[in-house]
Amino acid sequence: MASAPRPASAPAQPYRVLARKYRPQTFGELIGQEAMVQTLANAIKRDRLAHAFLMTGVRGVGKTSTARLIAKALNCIGPDGQGGPTIDPCGKCEPCVAIAEGRHIDVIEMDAASHTGVDDVREIIEAVRYAAVSARYKIYIIDEVHMLSRNAFNALLKTLEEPPAHVKFLFATTEVDKLPVTVLSRCQRFDLRRIPTPMLAEHFAMVCGKEGVEAEEEALSMVAAAAEGSVRDGLSILDQAIAHADLDGEGKVSADKVRDMLGLSDKSVQRKLLTAILGGKGADLLELVAHQFALGVEPIAMMRGLMELAHRIAVAQVSGAADAPSAEEREAIEAWAKGLRAGQLHRLWQLLLKGHDEVRSAPDPLVAAQMALLRIMHASDMPDPGSLVKKLEELAARAPAAAPAAEGGVPASGGPAATAAVAPRWEALVDDVEHYGQPVAANVMRMQVRVVELAPGQLRYTQPPGFREDISGQLRNALQDATGERWQVERVNAEGAPTLVEQAEAMKNADTQAVRSSPLVEATLAAFPGAELIEDDRPTAVGGGSRNWRR
Repeated sequence: MASAPRPASAPAQPYRVLARKYRPQTFGELIGQEAMVQTLANAIKRDRLAHAFLMTGVRGVGKTSTARLIAKALNCIGPDGQGGPTIDPCGKCEPCVAIAEGRHIDVIEMDAASHTGVDDVREIIEAVRYAAVSARYKIYIIDEVHMLSRNAFNALLKTLEEPPAHVKFLFATTEVDKLPVTVLSRCQRFDLRRIPTPMLAEHFAMVCGKEGVEAEEEALSMVAAAAEGSVRDGLSILDQAIAHADLDGEGKVSADKVRDMLGLSDKSVQRKLLTAILGGKGADLLELVAHQFALGVEPIAMMRGLMELAHRIAVAQVSGAADAPSAEEREAIEAWAKGLRAGQLHRLWQLLLKGHDEVRSAPDPLVAAQMALLRIMHASDMPDPGSLVKKLEELAARAPAAAPAAEGGVPASGGPAATAAVAPRWEALVDDVEHYGQPVAANVMRMQVRVVELAPGQLRYTQPPGFREDISGQLRNALQDATGERWQVERVNAEGAPTLVEQAEAMKNADTQAVRSSPLVEATLAAFPGAELIEDDRPTAVGGGSRNWRR
């Protein structure tokens, strides 16, 4: 008896990358764009469809996929062939199948990057006059529409504003700012959002489940973070991660393998680095950096990892909860959030940001990273300005009160009380002499006259050491001219009040001594032994004291 013939084996299908295999076929599969889907659903239900739609957003968020879904939704006729426009296309009718396979005659896709000229647009303008062959609407999907030339945009404007009822335009672009305002005003615009990292990780877990691939949660979180909000980028990375995992036969996408594949800094090493920085352990810090560099982790990636960790600690400090895939990392972040002050975290972030810029532009990134991290380590135990001021105030509060400063040993007849009584009257007389037009005599009176006795019409004085010239006649004439009275002026050998110049110098010395003996200044000089007090010769502010001081 002859054996039955074996059935012919089906030809092997070529492998399709995950980004194409899992392209959304319904609006339900389009993740992260719920607001746009709701708007389109309401427009279809109310039969208020725009004649032109513009989808914009970063790469891989579903712009072209959305345009194809809209084409399906508008041309779907249902499994029985009697359906109308719907937000839930069946995917089984001929229009849905043909559009999904990219072969529908009435759905024309054009890449504006390779069809930029006015002649390409002119073909569209000529074709829109004719009705659709088999579909309800003739739909033009123009990808990367910002690549069209200015003349091409101008040629399209009239048709875009008043197209035939059977024509719909669907535009997609990543650079919406390059589109003319005249085009934007003629389109219903949808800004597609970046997909959040948790939603991406959940989507990738679903893809791994369908592919029969086991993946760690932390590994999928790494892939989602590396995707930066792009589903297509994330699926491409996941495709690579699955291939990388299969090399050793385990077939499991692990965090370690994804980290090695992407050249990311190990999160546990990031925590060790931060521990070494905050603990002032320079040798451990350099050893960790060298180990990471030997494993192929770029210095710039180390800096970014530390910046991300500092950011998560700051967020946990404000929100009270740490966002981390593992319990160990969550505990570490929460402990730092409770143990570090907000000022320390912000200063750490600023230093890391400065170090990141230095590493990026340095001729030797490894050396730059080592120096930047050492600088951060040395600055980590320094008090912030607010804490320093508070500490100085506490030292000032505990310091004993300063003794009143002496007058500088300037001799005065009758003591300070007599000087205080004579000085205003004598200074007023000197001012009168100067205002009368005798500045030379006024200067002599300020520098050489120590008043012994001052009464109406009478002046007895002595001169400071070094002045021997008899100035009695000059003083008598100046006072008589300024006051209109006759004066008796006599030089005597006795102690007198300090001259006006000596009084000003004594006041300056007293001010300086008072500032230096201030508890706050003494505490500051004790905390910073090398500090100096420098007099500021700039004019004082309105309402300020007699002198300005700055460190």
